[in-house]
Parts: sequence; C-alpha cells; structure tokens
Amino acid sequence: MTGAASPDRRRFLTAGAAVLGAAASAQLLLPDAARAAETPLPDGVFSLGVASGDPLPDGVVLWTRLAPDPLAGGGMPDRVVPVEWQLAEDPRCKKVVRAGIAQARPEYGHSVHVDVRGLRADRTYWYRFRTGGQLSPVGRTRTAPHPHSSGGSLRMALASCQNWQHGYFTPYADMLDQDPDVVVFVGDYIYESTPSATALRRHEGTGEPFGLVQYRNRYAQYRTDPDLAAMHANAPFVVTFDDHEVDNDFAGEIPQDPGKQPHDAFVARLTAAYQAFYEHMPVRATAVPTGPHIRMYRRLEFGRLARLNVLDTRQYRSDQATSQTGAQDPSLTMLGARQKRWLLNGLQGSPARWNLIASQIMMAETDLRVGDGKLWFYDAWDGYQAERNRFLQEFRQVRNPVVLSGDRHLTMISDLKEDYADPGSRVVGAEFVGTSISSNGDQDQDAFRREWDPRRPDNPHWKLLDAHRGYHLFDVRRDRIDAQVRVVDTVRRPTATPSTLARLRVEAGRPGVEVV
Repeated sequence: MTGAASPDRRRFLTAGAAVLGAAASAQLLLPDAARAAETPLPDGVFSLGVASGDPLPDGVVLWTRLAPDPLAGGGMPDRVVPVEWQLAEDPRCKKVVRAGIAQARPEYGHSVHVDVRGLRADRTYWYRFRTGGQLSPVGRTRTAPHPHSSGGSLRMALASCQNWQHGYFTPYADMLDQDPDVVVFVGDYIYESTPSATALRRHEGTGEPFGLVQYRNRYAQYRTDPDLAAMHANAPFVVTFDDHEVDNDFAGEIPQDPGKQPHDAFVARLTAAYQAFYEHMPVRATAVPTGPHIRMYRRLEFGRLARLNVLDTRQYRSDQATSQTGAQDPSLTMLGARQKRWLLNGLQGSPARWNLIASQIMMAETDLRVGDGKLWFYDAWDGYQAERNRFLQEFRQVRNPVVLSGDRHLTMISDLKEDYADPGSRVVGAEFVGTSISSNGDQDQDAFRREWDPRRPDNPHWKLLDAHRGYHLFDVRRDRIDAQVRVVDTVRRPTATPSTLARLRVEAGRPGVEVV
C-alpha cells in the first residue's frame, strides 16, 4: 500500500538503530549543541524504570519508556526523541563497552528497545539511558552462556498472574534477594478488569481498557510497583502473555463474550493490547505487532544446559470446548499448525540437557470431579485433549522435558503422564505450575484445603498443591533441577515475610518430580 510502512520496515524503525548503536564507539553521545537546541522535556521521563530481556550468548534487549505522566498517556511531546544508552562492565558505568542513540517514537509510546549485540557470553553488564538532561536508573543484566557450554548452572525464576487490585507484588522483593539469572514470566502481567472501589489497590481509569492509550495507562500503573520495577532492573525477563493482557479467556479473535464484543471491535482491541504489550516489554523487534497479530513464540538457548521454548497459547487456539466430548475433538488446537510443528521440531532436534517449555496454561490433567467420571477445566490443555496427548507421547523421545506454567493462581506440581486415562501409564516429564504473584490475594488456606484435598485421590500425579502467593525458583544443573516454592505471608501490605514452602527435584534421565 502506497505510503504505508511494511512490517519489516516498522521492525527496523522500532529497533531504535540498535545495530548501529551496538557497533558505535563507547564515547558516542549526543553533542552538547544538539542537546541545547532541544525543547526541554518534562521532568520524570524515566518514571517507568528500565528492564532487559531475552538474553543471547552475545546480546540482550535493553528497554525503557519515556513517560513523565505515566497514567495519562505518558505525557511526552508528539515528536521523536533521541535517547542515549550505555552498557558497561561495572555498576557505575565507567567501563562502557557499548553505547549509542535510540529513537523514542510517539507511535510506539516513546518506548525504547535496544537489541545490543557483540557482548561476551555468560557475563553481567550494567546499563542506563539519558535524554533531555535526565538520567535513568542503572539496570543490571546478564548474557546467556556460550552455545557450546555444557557445564555450569542456571538460576531461573518462574512468575505469573500479578493482579494490581488483589495485592502488592511482594514476592518480587524476595526474588530480588535470590538473584536469579533470568525470570520467566508466563502471563497475566496486567489485568484488564474494571476498577473496584473495594480493591486493596484500585485500577486506574474508569473501566476496562479497550484502546491503546487505556492499555498504556494500565501497563504504566503496573510498572510503578516498586518491587516489580526493582526486579526488572536487576535481571533479564523472558515474557509471554496469557489472557488478561487482552480479555479473560479469549481464544484467537474470539472474545470471552462475543455477544457484547463484535468481531471488528475485538480485533481493534487485540491490536491495541498487543501494541501496548510490545511497548512495555523487553522483547526484540521480531515482536513488533502487525495489527491484531504478534509473534511471541520463540526459543532461547542457555548453552547445552537448557533450551527454553516459549509458547503462545492464546493467539492461535481454537475456541474452548464446552463438554467432555468437545474437549476430545481432534480438530481442536491450542498452538496452531505452524507453532505446533515448530515446537515438535525444537524438541526432537534439541542438543540441550534440559528441554523447558514455558506454557501459560497447565498441561497436566486436573480432574475436578470427586469420584467416578472426569470434569476438566476447558481453558487449559485439558480442553485440547488430542493435541496435548500428542505432545505427551512425543515426550517419550525428548531428553528431560519440563513444563513451566501459570494461570491457576495455585502451586500445582505434577508428573506428566503419557495417558491420563490409564492410571498405569508411564511418566514422561514434569510440570511446575507456579502460583500467582498477587492474584487471589491472601487466600483462606483452610477453605482451599476443604475444596481441593478431596480431589487428590483422583489426581495421583499431583505432587504438591498449595494456594500461597509467591513464585518458583530453579537451579538447573546437568544432573538435576533443584526447585523451591518460595511464598510470602501476605500481599496485603507493601512488605512481607518470605519462606520456602517446599523443595523439589527432577533428576536427569528420570522423568517426573519428587518432593525432597
């Protein structure tokens, strides 16, 4: 179309001249004369902090967004703003090894995504931004191990489901103390729900977000949580989205309530939501949305120790089933044909010791009916039985598969079985469903036990079940993965007391998980 930028052109522009910047000398800065000629920017342009993500052996994405008035659209002038960036080998940024200038563009909310390359593998770096005479906080990040590295260890945190209205994001304070190499966030970074007068922390705005500015404001509010901001500034994140970044339980281009959201209106909502997601996440230019589409499934390598396959279980899925028979329809797909092929190829040809799958949705069976018969939760993999069972059968040929999931607001740690219809079928892998950061708030533990304990005999593959808020921490080594369920005593106050609820282990070559 004449006058319209192609998707590839848009991705180049939003990369912010990162390739040029990465090749520039460490002394590359805006000339003083150019700075003096600029129209002064409002104070507080770095109100949303800094972040990094998607580490490679030789690179990482650096992120910030200029937003002096974060809850009112950002508050930036409607012009392109040059932003200096530096990456250094020391916290004071004296030993600068890469520097450059990125362009913060109004059409992308003045967000900055710098894809720095040419770095050393398995190294810690520090970075910062500057514009309009204002300096950002200093962030810390780390590159992935060398591609052929087979030793060492990897400390990884698993997080999901952070509802602003349900509580403070206190688990991140403990996560910061545990110092993970990377944080894997598997969805529900924001919640699209209407502000509640009775909420502990009320959502901004007057209703659900539908347009781009509304989604920007919601993300900006979440980014102001101090514990989340500190964690982003201290370790790279690998992120994907689930449903609440758009609309509860949506499937492809089908909203939760099609009678209230016509197709064209929902496509416009998807377009706004995906763009706001990109603007606020440390992801590469390959994730720049094209209308109501965004490429989020991808693969990250941590030497020969671990391969991380990050899924998108929302954008390509069939509409949810509504019955047991429907859930067993072989035509239903969670991933879509292309993503399914990509995942199978990546598992079959993997050189990694551990094959990790970041899946927003629980893969192991959850039989909700006590006694005879089964009752499934159709939004999870249980609602897509044929496709899920194909993967479980495939896991027999995969080296050490481990699934990392979220969504449930519970810790649910399970053996993955080849066939859940056969109690005697073999164990083919392990799944860690992480609890929420804050969603569901401080639950009544006794009420939880009364509801869920009677279901355990019908789900013998469950190894641990709990409803505290927190996250999971993994130390990945060649011979085993040592896991901790880290929880906090409350999310109703800005500070909390953390503890280790349980320790678990997955041993290489022995499918399944055991409580230590």
